Amino acid sequence: MASINANFIRITPIIQTDGSLTIQLRPHTGGKTHTCSHCNKVFSKNCDLVIHMRIHTGEKPYRCSHCDKAFSNNSHIIRHLRTHTGGKPYQCNQCDKAFNVSSNLKKHLRIHTGEKPYNCIHCNKSFSSNEQVTRHMRTHTGETRYKCCHCDKAFSHSSTLIIHKRMHTGEKPYQCKHCDKYFTSNSSMLLHLKANTGERPYTCSQCDKSFAQKVHLKTHIRIHTEEKTYQCSHCDQSFTSIDNLKKHTRIHRGKGYKATEKQMDSKISDTYNLIESKITVKGDQTDCDTSDTDNLSKIKIEVKEEPIDMHG
Repeated sequence: MASINANFIRITPIIQTDGSLTIQLRPHTGGKTHTCSHCNKVFSKNCDLVIHMRIHTGEKPYRCSHCDKAFSNNSHIIRHLRTHTGGKPYQCNQCDKAFNVSSNLKKHLRIHTGEKPYNCIHCNKSFSSNEQVTRHMRTHTGETRYKCCHCDKAFSHSSTLIIHKRMHTGEKPYQCKHCDKYFTSNSSMLLHLKANTGERPYTCSQCDKSFAQKVHLKTHIRIHTEEKTYQCSHCDQSFTSIDNLKKHTRIHRGKGYKATEKQMDSKISDTYNLIESKITVKGDQTDCDTSDTDNLSKIKIEVKEEPIDMHG
């Protein structure tokens, strides 16, 4: 008789009608007996297989009564309906924030715990969510999958494209609650509010100075560290801030070159749009991903210049 590996079989006792006992040996499947005919995935319940099959068929039988969206299973439409009703049943036990889905609460809790389980394969940085590490990876690959339909610009993040397109449409959906000003992004409005209230939540650990924006604190810290990450493309000088680099570029302009101001403004605008893209707006909540700010600060500003016609 051939030997049987007990680790890969399931022993099932069966009592026959005559009272005798029969032992049935079957391969151990972990209780998953329902197999997908398209991809060979197995499920323990037939209802799970039915839901899974909709991935292949594209069937979405659950339709929202508030909009034209449809979903493949009931749990997805329940989660979607909360975007209409504003329901946030998942409450953080560390602060007063609440969320409409449990997965968002789980991500949020990592802010309190400091857990960063997602690691970049190109550098030693780690992140609290898969979305953050995916977005960060594009800084290594240079991927710009989000293209503007109004011009030839392309962006690595969809949020940056959305903000950029408002330059073409003139849309300013965010209004200040204290005045009649409107803004293209929620982050711009928040910066405006801090300017009005005088709030400076970012304090330097080396001295007693504080700032309204984290990016300004990072620039200030370079005074203490003497780090100069903005390098001139015409000489070997480098600077702690974009503003100082811009002032320095005028020296080269005075030596028979003129910098195109529009190109300089565009470069600076693109830099700050990258910073804005790290801010994700969800309803009336704003989550800021600052984990990749180091890469943002190391952007080299190159300004195309044209020789001045000294005889013109």
